Amino acid sequence: MKRALKALRRTIKRNLGGWAIMLPSLFLFAFFVWVPLLQNVRLSFFDVVNYQTIGDFIWFENYKEIFADAMFLRALWNTMQYIFWSLALGFLVPIILAIVLNELVHLKGFFRTALNIPNFIPGIAATAIWIYFFRSEQNGVLNSMFGGDAVRWFYEPSWSAIPLIVLTMTWKGAGATMLIYLAALQTIDPTYYEACRIEGANAWQRIRYVTIPTILDNVKTLLILQVIAVFQVFYEPLMLTKQNPYSYSLLQILYKTAIQDMEVSKGAAMGVVVSLMLFALTAVYLRITRSRAGAGENRG
Repeated sequence: MKRALKALRRTIKRNLGGWAIMLPSLFLFAFFVWVPLLQNVRLSFFDVVNYQTIGDFIWFENYKEIFADAMFLRALWNTMQYIFWSLALGFLVPIILAIVLNELVHLKGFFRTALNIPNFIPGIAATAIWIYFFRSEQNGVLNSMFGGDAVRWFYEPSWSAIPLIVLTMTWKGAGATMLIYLAALQTIDPTYYEACRIEGANAWQRIRYVTIPTILDNVKTLLILQVIAVFQVFYEPLMLTKQNPYSYSLLQILYKTAIQDMEVSKGAAMGVVVSLMLFALTAVYLRITRSRAGAGENRG
């Protein structure tokens, strides 16, 4: 018993400094994240009349209501489209840029810097640039280039809004993601490429048998992170398309319901549903990264 108490005291003394450093951050994290999150879960089970009055406990009625709401279901379907287009455009473009840049011999530093410049622009400012570019009036940049009748790019046809929004997001974020892939590519031993050249392998065969296997772990991780990020798209469709229902994201419909329409309990239920989706995706991400860490230990 005495040995156990002494061991406990030693453990406490050894970790006291670390806990003293962590406790303020843990307190702030709990206060600003977990307390509002739990309060949101609580409100989703009540009939909230306004922001000050909490009505009756109504069990799962708010959840039934949101899954019968055509706008919420539309936003859910739009999110699936955002995921598709973000994987078709935003996910592949950084990989292609990194591979091409890795194959360059001259001006590699210039292109690496130039492609990453949009990432330094604040998100709202970058969106404002594209608003001017896609203006539906005749003096919009794109309409001026093509001439003819003014095209409402984010409204007609109805399917064009989401791909164009993803295009703006890709323009801003592709450079930073490209650098992650490029860093992985630059860890490849050059002797592998030399061996491929000696064997007569062309550029595509070098990419297929050396480059792609090297970045495959990064691809799996960034794939999940891309999907998680798509679930949190908000200001891009809000600024670019205003109230176009064909581009509503989940966070945008949540904002409209809880803040603009003052349906607090219904908005809280939407927040819980979106949070559960994000928790599930985060669990997948943690599983993948844990598998990568275990594979690395086994190779070591």
